[in-house]
Amino acid sequence: AETYDVIVQPTADRAYTIFAQAEDRTGYARGTLAPRAGMAATIPPMDPRPLRTMTDMGMGGMDHGSMTGKNHGAMPGMNHGSMGGMEASPEAKALEGSVGVDNVAMMPTERLNRAGEGFPAGRRVLSYADLRATRPGNDARPSRDITLHLTGNMERFIWGFDGKKFSQAEPIVLQRGERVSFVLINDTMMEHPIHLHGLWSELENEQGAYRPYKHTINVKPGERLSYLVTADVPGRWAFHCHLLYHMEMGMFREVRVP
Repeated sequence: AETYDVIVQPTADRAYTIFAQAEDRTGYARGTLAPRAGMAATIPPMDPRPLRTMTDMGMGGMDHGSMTGKNHGAMPGMNHGSMGGMEASPEAKALEGSVGVDNVAMMPTERLNRAGEGFPAGRRVLSYADLRATRPGNDARPSRDITLHLTGNMERFIWGFDGKKFSQAEPIVLQRGERVSFVLINDTMMEHPIHLHGLWSELENEQGAYRPYKHTINVKPGERLSYLVTADVPGRWAFHCHLLYHMEMGMFREVRVP
């Protein structure tokens, strides 16, 4: 769902492989850059399959290693509020027990400087922390925060915002010209690329006024991040997870600008 413009300037008369592997390593996509038709380069082997950690469960300070062999889909009744020293936020407490929520991130962390899991040591990997606009944007502070939890129940295969499917939720109404901060907290153990139609999302990644403008922002498991939105285009805009099977199962909202 994300799009990037990339300038490539090869200096050798040879082919290059562009290689993108699925996170679960079930397959890959391969493209070729070459000066002439018919040329091809070698295809690298896929990396080992990464495993989720306690950080991905929203317990950022309790990472005791990978949760190897555990069936997290069979943990619908986990009451993290009973874990000593861990106190959920009021909105997180309200989500516990909902049929559409099988996990609540107790200690969500911002990990914009981490590209994800499963990269071998020594590989150069870019992250959201590296993104920087070429010119400064609108630096007006937001008038309010809109906090949304990305929620799901992996056993029932229900996905939504704040434990609600699209059919259960009211539109998010922004006034024309209003500037707001969206705060997203991923309570699930899957990435969610969240796409807002019609309006730009300015990712708050410590680049100051040079925040990158994006239309889709990927939120890692157990992560909390924020971005600024100016409601400068009227309309009824789709706001959804771009894993389309998540969208179709409820992770969809309407953002309305009168």
